[in-house]
Amino acid sequence: MPALPVGTNPRAGFLLGTAGALVIGAAAVAVTNHSHRAVEALLFVVPVVVAAIAGGRRAALAVAVIATITFSLVIPPIGSPQVHLVDDAIALAVFLTVAVLVGALVAGRVEVLTEIDNQRSLMLRSVSHDLRTPLASIRAAASEIALRSGSTPELADLIADEAERLDRLVANLLSLSRMEARSPRLDLQPVDLAELVDSVAHRQRRLVATSPLELALAEGLSMVRGDHALLERVVVNLLDNAVRHGGTGKPVRISTTSEDREVVLEVSDDGPGVPVEDRRAIFEAFRHGDHGRSTGIGLAICRAIVEAHAGTVSVGDAPGGGATFTVRLPAARPHPVGGG
Repeated sequence: MPALPVGTNPRAGFLLGTAGALVIGAAAVAVTNHSHRAVEALLFVVPVVVAAIAGGRRAALAVAVIATITFSLVIPPIGSPQVHLVDDAIALAVFLTVAVLVGALVAGRVEVLTEIDNQRSLMLRSVSHDLRTPLASIRAAASEIALRSGSTPELADLIADEAERLDRLVANLLSLSRMEARSPRLDLQPVDLAELVDSVAHRQRRLVATSPLELALAEGLSMVRGDHALLERVVVNLLDNAVRHGGTGKPVRISTTSEDREVVLEVSDDGPGVPVEDRRAIFEAFRHGDHGRSTGIGLAICRAIVEAHAGTVSVGDAPGGGATFTVRLPAARPHPVGGG
């Protein structure tokens, strides 16, 4: 899900690396009579690698110098940067060279991977946006075919169904690229989750055409503070998942309730359920459980969106069989009424 901000914060990388070097130095002094010099040298390289990953080349270079100085303090005489033996001086020079090279190599690799990831996200957004226009044309054409006399309604319905399915896939790809941004910006506003679910249920008539939809939406629910478009994507994805795995003609149940300052959304189906050993894998992108409950990216996007809203999503057994997906979101704090 959201990518970790690697190589983008030199100050954080420098501070992390410096702290690591000092901790390792203190530990080396404490066990100076029981540790091997080569082991200590290897340990001092670790903060340099951390600085390279978190802060890039400059942070790695600075921490390499600090690690070298700290390393010199644990070489007898302990606590002094002085070196009395040629071997010690050579060892420190070699260590500094190795630390700088390792830091540069790691930072370079991180930069390459970050650029590849940025290019992939850019391509994903571009392709997804470009697909929306022909999809809209296909759906409009399918509707026109269905209205014309003498046409085959089953064929038109098939075109419309597959176009909507592809549209949901494109929407998921757009959501994925948005959630993978370094700092995804949420358009936060008060959202009535019950009203959102009701709206989705009415607009996704084709999606639920083969499965009776049972809604149990509690009235007077607290608002949640969230991104309306992204929370709508969560509901659509969970509904799509329940319809696909519940089976033709079997009901899909959606409920909203309040529990302990949380608003709870539950989507249940009468399908085969999700075995306990698969309940982590199904929320990972492009992973599927061993029992055939394929997820693609839909459930992974659900988890990323819900967690971005400080909520949780989980799956358990539905009463009587099947699966129940539960989303918990913190209720928005009510604004104070009146004033002093």
